[in-house]
Amino acid sequence: MKSLIITLVVMRKVLIFCFLLLPGILVAYARPGKPSPAAAHPDQYLPLLKGKKVAVVANQTSMSGNRHIIDLLRANGINVVRIFAPEHGFRGSSDAGETINGGKDPVTGLTVVSLYGSKVKPSAEDLAGVEIVVFDIQDVGVRFYTYLSTLQYVMEACAGNNVECMVLDRPDPNGYYFDGPVLDTAFKSFVGLVPVPVVTGMTIGEYAGMLNGEGWLKGGIKCRLTVIKCKDYTHYSYYELPVKPSPNLPNMNSIYLYPSICFFEGTRVSLGRGTDFPFQVYGSPELPDKGFSFTPESMPGAAKPVHMGVKCFGRDLTSALVKGIVPASKLNLGWLIEAYRDYPDKDKFFTPYFDTLAGGTALREQIQKGMSAEQISASWQDDLKEFGRIRKKYLLYK
Repeated sequence: MKSLIITLVVMRKVLIFCFLLLPGILVAYARPGKPSPAAAHPDQYLPLLKGKKVAVVANQTSMSGNRHIIDLLRANGINVVRIFAPEHGFRGSSDAGETINGGKDPVTGLTVVSLYGSKVKPSAEDLAGVEIVVFDIQDVGVRFYTYLSTLQYVMEACAGNNVECMVLDRPDPNGYYFDGPVLDTAFKSFVGLVPVPVVTGMTIGEYAGMLNGEGWLKGGIKCRLTVIKCKDYTHYSYYELPVKPSPNLPNMNSIYLYPSICFFEGTRVSLGRGTDFPFQVYGSPELPDKGFSFTPESMPGAAKPVHMGVKCFGRDLTSALVKGIVPASKLNLGWLIEAYRDYPDKDKFFTPYFDTLAGGTALREQIQKGMSAEQISASWQDDLKEFGRIRKKYLLYK
């Protein structure tokens, strides 16, 4: 009888725990580490690269186990002739928005061509002699994360120069939902080129298929595209990124918060760049003191952060994952709305960059009108239904 009672008590605690994590239960039930990226299965792509001159779009996330994809390819006799680097550079250590210069990679001696800064698309000269471009970068499934734009420009360059493109797919840590305002193409920029919502719910390989299939490459051109799939991945799989995808997304807590709080990048509010917990806090010297503060300082990955050296008051979200606030099945606009409400000079809260991030003027105008998060979310639903219809055509995983 005593053992039965203990069992029932344990079961009750488990059920309570699951209930508390209900918003993220779809991504939480699978064992961490079970899905694996395409790069970890060279037997699937090495035969397709043998005897070809290969260029690789890569950064610090382009790993196959403990080995970088460049090293793996070269060790297997693949003729890698050039490296293309996205935002943050080939080694992934540069600030957001910092101009990345090309040059020689000191480890391999290969030429590195930057695709962030003055050049965002490979030129015909960059692709001269290249027969196939391999794209292997970890994405986080969010429209304004610039690796998606780099992918699109690479595909356009390949299509325009009759070069094949191979995407080594990687699990999307935010791939279990799609949400947010769909981009108004009048606001297209490097943080959003095509009419998709903030969270796409797609792996980068699926996204590549959509760009091709929907005719969204410039001029409607088509790329000769091959996508090498992940193993043991579904859109409900939990996948813990083994390497931080950029300097200011250091852990899963920040990656889950990123889609909701990155909007603060278009305001006068700091997102904790220049602290040990970027994208896990927000604050401003203009916000009221509610018991939490931080002071941004210059550091690697955040040389000149917003409000550097000034005490900021705001919210601490460093325990959001532990508390079950994330992962969630929709964007959380509550933090943005609350900060706007508490900001004393509302005419100075938003910067012009906000509309670029949001993909239009609607979200800013809705917040300024005092609309609730529920009302704003409801305004997206028709566009999201249409995107869901498009998205479904290109899903590669259950």
